[in-house]
Amino acid sequence: MTKKTKALLAAAVVVALAITAGIASLVVGGAGGPSTDQAGADATGTPGTGTATPQPRTAAEIGKDFLDGYVDDDGRVVRRDQGDDTVSEGQAYGMLVAVGVGDEDRFDAIWDWTKSNLVRPDGLLAWQWKDGEVVDDMPASDADVDAARALVLAGSTFDRSDLTTEGVDLGTDVLDEMTVSTDVGRILLPGPWAMGSGPWSYNPSYASPATFAQLGEASGDPRWAELETGSRAVTTNILASTALPSDWAQVQQDGTTVPLPSADGSSGTVQYSYDAGRLALRYAESCQPEDVALSASMASVLQRYDELPMQLDLGGQSVGSDQSPLAYAARAAAEASDGQHERATADLRTADSLSQSTPTYYGSAWAALAALQLEGSSLGACTPLVVNG
Repeated sequence: MTKKTKALLAAAVVVALAITAGIASLVVGGAGGPSTDQAGADATGTPGTGTATPQPRTAAEIGKDFLDGYVDDDGRVVRRDQGDDTVSEGQAYGMLVAVGVGDEDRFDAIWDWTKSNLVRPDGLLAWQWKDGEVVDDMPASDADVDAARALVLAGSTFDRSDLTTEGVDLGTDVLDEMTVSTDVGRILLPGPWAMGSGPWSYNPSYASPATFAQLGEASGDPRWAELETGSRAVTTNILASTALPSDWAQVQQDGTTVPLPSADGSSGTVQYSYDAGRLALRYAESCQPEDVALSASMASVLQRYDELPMQLDLGGQSVGSDQSPLAYAARAAAEASDGQHERATADLRTADSLSQSTPTYYGSAWAALAALQLEGSSLGACTPLVVNG
């Protein structure tokens, strides 16, 4: 499936932005397999171009701004720059941001809309909704895992056992329907469409060790610890052969990996882009030093650029001119993991400034999530940046 991104024009920007980002994500057997949404912006949309750079904002302010800009009154997270549709990933991001800023009412609205419109009979979440109905009911495992995490965190934050139970139940459905065991441990597959005897299609940025640990603690299910082990082993293999992870990969039974240009490898370009950029953020917030080291290993190659492109080859060479908040947020995560706190903080500020000057659903979501993950403890994981210390 191809999803095209259109960068919104900021009111203060007077030059036309005309670059879109497209990442192919095709599905085996023709099913509507999910892929990450793109949010590219032309390099001329960088913060400070033609206008004064916005003042630094707190993580809570950035998060509230995302909720105000992209969540309707009924709790639907709207991809305003992508045809006003809604995807399960966006609902999960909204839930995480809402619990991160302590907004219980907004959290309930987002989750209630999700339950009413996206939950399938098997408990998993349909991927895409548009014009009043589900148009692609294939689940995306990253969205379901993020939503399960948000529910468990909300259960603790808001003292709501009902939310904890719903999060554990959703997580169990993920374990049952979208994970497999390899020789190096259990791995998270992108969706039910990828199940089978292997080799398996794999999205490296879907794995979230901190999330697996939180869901394991809440549920007591040992399969979450198996996912931590397997994800770490596979990611180690990926980064042992390339400087940066690819958006998509193939995993063999023995844990070896091969970069892919798309979900089934049939089209597209092998690159580090709008999917793979999330990996550094996922691993930076882990409480395990081995995971944090994987995030840190990406810092030096990403630091080659002052204006960091969102699309790079696996050696770190630019293959596109798109600017995205995610690029700077990912580098901030790698830098924070490497102990470079000042540089990480500066990159978080750049991500936020870019999300304000050229706002997009995906970029704004990750500017908010990155700030909450790296600078605070409201999401419950280990924090790479020391706040007020």
